Amino acid sequence: MSWQDIPSLVEARDASGTHKIQLSDRFQELIDMVAMRRGLAGTDEYLEAWRKSRPAEREGSAAEAAQSLAAEIETRYDEIRAAALAGLQG
Repeated sequence: MSWQDIPSLVEARDASGTHKIQLSDRFQELIDMVAMRRGLAGTDEYLEAWRKSRPAEREGSAAEAAQSLAAEIETRYDEIRAAALAGLQG
């Protein structure tokens, strides 16, 4: 799950159920900062900016897939942050 293009939560499903992993607090802090700078905090527009990504196949169980994807996203934080802040410039 992402707010605009900033991820917040990883969710994976398989026959045994759903596994969710909340990304580190720095992602939510980035979401809050960008939302405040855009004047969207606490508005319907803020809520409408949340969305789920398209499903994608991954190897392993839901837990393994979620952990793997969350780790990948965590390593990309600086790139995600830079893109979000660049979006504030325009």
